Amino acid sequence: MAKTKTTYFCQSCGAQAAKWAGKCNSCGEWNTLVEEIVQKETKNDRLQLFSTNKNERHQSNKPVLLQEIGLTEYPRIQVPGQELPRVLGGGVVPGSLVLFGGEPGIGKSTLMLQLALRLKNLRVLYVSGEESEQQIKMRAERIGMTTESCFILQETNTQNIFTQIEKVQPQLVIIDSIQTIHTSYIESSPGSVSQVRECAAEFLRFAKETNVPVFMIGHITKEGSLAGPKVLEHMVDTVLQFEGDRNHIYRLLRATKNRFGSTNEMGIYEMNGDGLKEVLNPSEILITNRKDATSGVAIAATLEGNRPLLIETQALVSSAAYGTPQRSSTGFDLRRLSMLLAVLEKRCGFRLGAKDVFINIAGGIKVEDPGIDLALVCGVLSSNEDLPIAQNICFAAEVGLTGEIRPVSRIEQRISEAQKLGFEKIYISSYNLKGLDTRHYKIEIIAVTKMEEVFSSLFG
Repeated sequence: MAKTKTTYFCQSCGAQAAKWAGKCNSCGEWNTLVEEIVQKETKNDRLQLFSTNKNERHQSNKPVLLQEIGLTEYPRIQVPGQELPRVLGGGVVPGSLVLFGGEPGIGKSTLMLQLALRLKNLRVLYVSGEESEQQIKMRAERIGMTTESCFILQETNTQNIFTQIEKVQPQLVIIDSIQTIHTSYIESSPGSVSQVRECAAEFLRFAKETNVPVFMIGHITKEGSLAGPKVLEHMVDTVLQFEGDRNHIYRLLRATKNRFGSTNEMGIYEMNGDGLKEVLNPSEILITNRKDATSGVAIAATLEGNRPLLIETQALVSSAAYGTPQRSSTGFDLRRLSMLLAVLEKRCGFRLGAKDVFINIAGGIKVEDPGIDLALVCGVLSSNEDLPIAQNICFAAEVGLTGEIRPVSRIEQRISEAQKLGFEKIYISSYNLKGLDTRHYKIEIIAVTKMEEVFSSLFG
C-alpha cells in the first residue's frame, strides 16, 4: 500500500509548500496554506480518452521553424444573439477554454443553458455537478427553449465525464461548475486548490487536442475574485465576468482576459421570469426619462469597447454637516473625482472644499472612460448652483489639470449615438474638430476649450 503523502497549497496563488507557514512565500498572503492529501500517479494511470489519433498518443513533439508551420483556418462557432459574440470577439474559437465567473444567483447557469439550447446545429454536452437532471429540465421549460442536440450529464468525476464524451462526441462542452468536479488521481476534496487546478488542466488538454471548446463555470470569493488558484486564470484562454446587483434586473458581461479578442467589450442582459434577454440599445435604459429637468444631472457620451453608450451622471453638492466634507463616488474612480474637484477649486474659482460631493453613475455600471469628465463637472456645478441642465444636451470631453477641455477618441461614434437618441446639442473639445465634418450631423456641435466657456454657455 502506497504511503499517504500530504502537502500544503496556497489558496490564493496555488504555490506548494512542504510544511505549513503563516505566510505564503510566493504571493505574500497570510493564512492561505491548507493541507491536502496528494498521491503521485503512476506512469500508466491516466488514460487519454480524448486523443484524436491513437497512433500519436505517445509521440513527442519536435521543434519546427516558424516559416514551415502551416496556418489552418478554423472558423469561429457562431453563437446566436449579439451580446455574447461581441464579448468573445466574434464567436467561440474551436479548442478554446473559457472560464465564466460570477456571484451566486447572478444567472451564470441560466446563460450557459440558454447558449446550449440555442446552438441547435451543434451537439452540446452540459455537465452539471450542482443540479440534477430534473432541475435543469425545469429551468429549460421556464426559459421556454428546447433542442434535440443538447445532452445533459449529471457527473462530477472527470474520468467518467471523458468516457461519456467519447460516446457522445460533442462539439461543445459546458462544465457547471469546475469547483464541483474532481479527478481520481488526486485524493483531496473537490473544490480544493489541487483539484481545481488538475481538473482544469485535464479539460485544457482535452480542448487543445480535440479542438472542442469548453466553457467552465467558476465560483467567486467574497472579495469578488475567482475562487481557486490564480494559475487557473492563466491556463484558460478567456475569462468572462458576469456582474450585476441582485436588486436590479440588468446584468453586465465583461471579458477580463481574452486571447482572441478585445477585453474592452461589454454585453448587457435583462433578467426576467423567462431567462436572460439581450439589451440591444443600452443607452435608453441608462438614461432616466424625466418630465422636469433636475439639477445635478448630466448626460455623457462614452464608449465600452466599440459600443457607444449614453449614460446619466448624477451629482449632489451640499454643505458639510460636520467639519470634514465627504467625497463619495459610485461607478466612478474616487481619486479622479478628487482631481476634478481640485481643478474646479484651483482653476475655475468654485469653492467646493467645504461641501459634500456625491457622484453616481445611473444604471449600476462602472465607467473608466475619461470622456465623461466634462459631464461630471457640469453635473457638480449644476447641483452647486441649483441650476438644471437642459435635457437635450450631452457631453463628450476630458478635463485636464489646467482646466482645459481635452479631446477624446472616436468622437464620431459618440456624436452619432447622441444624435440617434434625439439630443440637440453636444459639447466637445475644440481639438476634436480637426478632421471632423460637422455637416453630416443634424445635432448642434459646440466646441469649447476652457471650463469657463462651458459654464457661461450653460448657465449664463
